Amino acid sequence: MATIALVDDDENIVEALRAFFEAEGYHVRAYHDGASALTALSDNPPDIAILDVKMPKMDGMELLRKLRQTSNLPAIFLTSKDDEIDEVVGFNIGADDFIRKPCSTRLLAERVKAILRRSRNAPAGPDDADRKSIVRGRLTLDPNRHACTWDNEVVRLTVTEFLILQALAQRPGYVKSRDQLMDAAYDDQIYVDDRTIDSHIKRLRKKFRDIDDTFDSIETLYGVGYRYKEV
Repeated sequence: MATIALVDDDENIVEALRAFFEAEGYHVRAYHDGASALTALSDNPPDIAILDVKMPKMDGMELLRKLRQTSNLPAIFLTSKDDEIDEVVGFNIGADDFIRKPCSTRLLAERVKAILRRSRNAPAGPDDADRKSIVRGRLTLDPNRHACTWDNEVVRLTVTEFLILQALAQRPGYVKSRDQLMDAAYDDQIYVDDRTIDSHIKRLRKKFRDIDDTFDSIETLYGVGYRYKEV
């Protein structure tokens, strides 16, 4: 089974989640602050991390920001705060999902399963068993290896970012609505709003512009959606 890293300064929450996920067959590693988790998650990455936002020494946002410099580790944020800006910031720095406490352990388990399915690129059927790479000008996407390059330079994408870009690049010039991009990137049981897709698009653009400051292949059609412009 997969390994889950729990990072939360509330020992009661950690122990409750550890007991639940271990009963479900997962391997669980627990940390009580972001600073101690950073080295462990970098040196020995789990399959997925569940991160509290508010923690001593290093909060969850800063922890994920540092991890994203070298890692595409799938990550879910847990927070008890009501401030919606946290969700926007969380997705902007590369979170895969965002859940507010208190939450159902079953709901959390379903989110974990959904993200793990996407991160492993499990083929959905015989037609997907050996999917061909997508080459669009300077962009190459390899769905089998979850790899992305621009001008032969590696672009590190999270699972969600990869699926959104793949949906756009499959048909250059065709507009994809936010709803269509949500369907491409998320399982049916996961609800996200328009701002989530916008945040992922913003982060995608930033990653490509870090490599090529002239990148403009993801176009916004205001009130309609997004499209990929092949160059």
